[in-house]
Order: sequence, then structure tokens, then C-alpha cells
Amino acid sequence: MNAMSGRHLPPPIEPDLADRPRLQRAGPFGVLDIGTTKIACLIGRVESDGMPRVLGFGWQKARGVRGSNIVDLAEAERAIRACVGQAEDMADTRLSSVTVNLSCGQPESRLSNVQWHIGGREVVGKDISAVVTEGRSRAATAGRKAIHALPLNFSVDATDQVTDPRGLFCTTLNARLHIVDAADMALRTLEACIGRCDLSILDQVSSPFAAGLSILVDDERTLGSTVIDMGGGTTGVAVFADGQLLHTAQIPIGGLHVTSDLAAGLSTTLVAAERLKTLYGNVESSPDDEKEILMVPIVGEEDHQHARVPRSQVVSIIRPRIEETFEIIRDRLDSAGLSRAAGNRVVLTGGACQLAGVRELAARILDRKVRLGRPVTLRGLPEMASGPAFATAAGLLTWAAGEGRGFQDVDMDEPQPTGLLRRLVNFLTERV
Repeated sequence: MNAMSGRHLPPPIEPDLADRPRLQRAGPFGVLDIGTTKIACLIGRVESDGMPRVLGFGWQKARGVRGSNIVDLAEAERAIRACVGQAEDMADTRLSSVTVNLSCGQPESRLSNVQWHIGGREVVGKDISAVVTEGRSRAATAGRKAIHALPLNFSVDATDQVTDPRGLFCTTLNARLHIVDAADMALRTLEACIGRCDLSILDQVSSPFAAGLSILVDDERTLGSTVIDMGGGTTGVAVFADGQLLHTAQIPIGGLHVTSDLAAGLSTTLVAAERLKTLYGNVESSPDDEKEILMVPIVGEEDHQHARVPRSQVVSIIRPRIEETFEIIRDRLDSAGLSRAAGNRVVLTGGACQLAGVRELAARILDRKVRLGRPVTLRGLPEMASGPAFATAAGLLTWAAGEGRGFQDVDMDEPQPTGLLRRLVNFLTERV
């Protein structure tokens, strides 16, 4: 008989949950994905097994937003209020704060090396927090604000490639941080808009980073993958390797640019161009394209006059813009020195990736294996929110629940000034 047979053993842990840290938040919390073409809100909670559940969902056509930047406060406020209201009614709760995606303010990605004096004692959590705070302050350049300061690895004296230095003794702690920052004025405008909706911003998360959290499997994050989030006004890029975010980039080209190209090239309305793109758009030509004739309304003409346009002409307008997008991404990855770290796998997501032939074109230009990514199934997520267009919103929810964060038991938040000190900081910020 097995010597252990007389003991009461705990039930086995499910493999897919065993390696996941328990998510931090329990009560209802909300996330907001503000894009150029749509605004989405999810409200969720973490259940007893540590996994998030969606309680409410709202969706609105974006207004007052261009290129992911807010350009009309009143219009954006109305759209956000309506979107959040839908989710709140469905969840039967009211939000006071939200986690918001970062796509405004021309976000940029950079690496920073921080050296911190330990003096021969044991490294503790406060040292990790101090290193991150120092990295944020060093990253602050004229008009920029650090949103993420993610520790990639540490070295303790001469020992490098340390994942978690706590408990180790050393003289000097060195940290390699990945900083993501954005234009401060754009962030303040976003904060003001959210404030007008009677909400505060609890946290901000890079849009392609959030999308990666919802569409990549663990092996893809570990072995190296590039996420390309093709939105309406911009295309975001996030490179993952060794389970971490190594690089992000944003390109000011999206699905709306394809629509505008069609409208200009065919002398038709934007509404008609969007319909043509959705129903007949393709980036790969076929022998039948020349034979298939489409009726296209002519802009400004009375009596509903239409032009007869072969489908091949639609393809010839769409293809150059999509080619340009992937060529820019390829050049950005090469210039950042990430061709090897990015691995041999690309995952496309976002509403614009659903255009026929995009996957095959990306594989040829980027010379990598490409798949289309949909959000990992979340409990309670409505069917209409399970497509690539909602990958960022789903990723924001998992981040807000606690997933994707390193050193969850260390307070990484910067100390906020209060009272007289806060008023002094605000005064200097506005006038210096």
C-alpha cells in the first residue's frame, strides 16, 4: 500500500489555473476602450476561482475622436456616457472609475537602465518600487508622461538575468525597464473628458499590450510573438517574448484610411465606400474580379446616379494601403532591433484585420507565420463582443482583474501629493 494512502490529499489543481496568480480584484470594476470608430465598455468581477466574469457590456459609435485622440470634448462625452450607461444598466451597478486604453498622445516605447544602491543588505519590495519610480522620473521628458514602467530583468552586482531579486543580498541592484509614455497634454484632455462623465481614470494600459493579453496563448508570449492591432484610425504593434512586453509602437494608419482611399478613388461617399469595403473588399485579386461589376453611387450627383466599377478596381485601391501598413511595421521592427526577439509568429487582431486576404499579405511582407486573433473566451462576454474588434476591451478587463502584471504584491503606484502639496504641484504643472 502507498505510504501516502492514509492521508487526506487536497484535490488536484486544474492545469490551466495552476500557474495563474490569483487575480486581485473582487468587486465590480469597469474598463473603457476609446477608439476612432467605436467606444466599448465592459464591467466585470473576479469570481471565487480567480477568473473574471463579464457583468455588463456597452458599445457606441465613436464621436469626437480622431486618430485615437479626443478632438471634441462634448461629442466624446456623450458617446462615453451612453456606452458606460449601457454597461451599467446591464450589470446593475454604477462605476466611479475605469481602466482606459492608451492610444492617444503618440505613445512611444523605450528601454531604461536604472542602478539602485542597496549597500549589502537584502533586496525588498520597496527597492523594486523605488527602481520603477526612478525609471518613471527619468523617462519624463518635455511634455511626456510615463504610463508603463515594466521591469524586464534585474542584475544583483555581477549576477544578471535575475527575474525577482527579492531576498538576495547585493551592493547594487540594476534594473532594465520598458517604459511606455505619451504626450502629457493628450492624456490630460482624456482625463478631463472622463471626468466630465463623472468618472476617474484608475489605470491606463497600452492598447496593443491589452490586445495581446486577450489573444495570445502562454507559449506565444514566451517564445516570441508580434501582435498587430488594426483599428479604425491607428494600428498598434506589441512585441512579446519571455512572457513580457518588450516593445510597442503605433502607426497612424487604420481601416478608415482604406475607406477614405476608396471614397476618393471612386468619387463616392464615405458611407458607400465603407459598405464596398465590408461587402467586396479584398487585398488579393482573382480572375473573376474584372468580370464582377459593382454599382457605386457618385458623390454629389442627383437622381441617385451610379457608376459601374469592376471589383478589380476596388481591390487595386485597397491593396496599396494595407501593403504600406505592413511595410512600415516591418521597418519599425527592424529599426528597433527586434526581428529575432519578435519570433516567427504574428497575430493580427482589431476590426480592420477582418478584410479578406490581409492574413496572407501580412505573411508575405513580414515573412512570418500569421494567424487571426480573437479574444480568449471570458465568462459572460456577449457574442457580439467576442470578435477581433473587441480584443483590446477584453484585454483591459483581464488587466483590471490583475492579470499580466509583474510583482503584483508590490505597490508600484507613484505616491500622489495631497492637500497643499497637491495644489502646489498642480500650480507648477500648469505654469512651468
